[in-house]
Amino acid sequence: MDGKTVVKPQQDRALVTAEEWFGGGKRRWYDPASARLLSDEEGETRAGLIKVFGRTTGVASPDAVWLTMLPGFPEGSYGWAQVDRLLPAGLGPRLYVEPVGQGDSDKPKGYEYSTVERADLIGAWWRHHGVRRTVVVTFDYTSLALLELLRRQLERPGGPVITAALMVNGGLFADSHSHPWRGTPLLRSPLGVLVAKGAQKSPVVFAQGFKQARMYSHGNEPSDAEIAETWSALARRDGAKFLHEGAGFVKEHRRNAGRWDLAAIARELNGSVALTVGGSTEDPYEHRQVDATRNRVPEADIITFPGGHLTTTEQPALLANAITRVATRHGVKEALV
Repeated sequence: MDGKTVVKPQQDRALVTAEEWFGGGKRRWYDPASARLLSDEEGETRAGLIKVFGRTTGVASPDAVWLTMLPGFPEGSYGWAQVDRLLPAGLGPRLYVEPVGQGDSDKPKGYEYSTVERADLIGAWWRHHGVRRTVVVTFDYTSLALLELLRRQLERPGGPVITAALMVNGGLFADSHSHPWRGTPLLRSPLGVLVAKGAQKSPVVFAQGFKQARMYSHGNEPSDAEIAETWSALARRDGAKFLHEGAGFVKEHRRNAGRWDLAAIARELNGSVALTVGGSTEDPYEHRQVDATRNRVPEADIITFPGGHLTTTEQPALLANAITRVATRHGVKEALV
């Protein structure tokens, strides 16, 4: 699929609301110190725990290959809502992980957000569900958590095995980020604290900032209803502060450039994990990552999508088709329902 561009189809624009999305999952007790999900009974009796949100679809057999869906910054798992409804109903089992600080997961004060802690949480969900093998799909910044998990797979064999990965509009090489100032650099600055506070209090302020951040391509701007639902998901449980607190992942990537480098990881994997990279033609945030992948990881498949950064919203049907192809090719079953 190297260099293949998918053609924009007509798509149903019926909107899955934030309440519908979060109503389809569950919040569970999580211990960050031990990276374990706990039962309700144990969680109620212990201090220092938080609650995290997740969604599962389908019934898993012990030998099932799971489809793990990791979300973007800043909208979290709700960003997958319009894609999820376009996936085959029986494709799975599927697991949607909500990082701490986003969506219906807790936003604890003083929490040290990082790629490592996000990878720990994903591993906790895998252990909780008895996942042995999985295809992983990432959007935006959770590509870094996937790179950390692939590193761990190389360093600590014997755990859940990632069999294939599809990484869309995410950071894969620390020297290839291209975030415009009005995106994560602004949010991570001291001014970003004020932006986050304003976004929490006012959906109008959030909408203005969201549009200025150049997340969409010209002519594909979101509707007022779409922006309102995104704000509802992002501001849930005082979540807009994550706009500032969670926006340091680009600098974190640069500090860990050697460890989280797709080319270096691919060399060590030696073909044991099928790698597919997706990029959008008008993405101002990570457009350099696709060309870098072509040059540095020639064995990776490449898919390009029309439109801007938020492919999850602009092109949910195209993205759902790509996910289905990758997942079914690498062991995820499309069960009869």
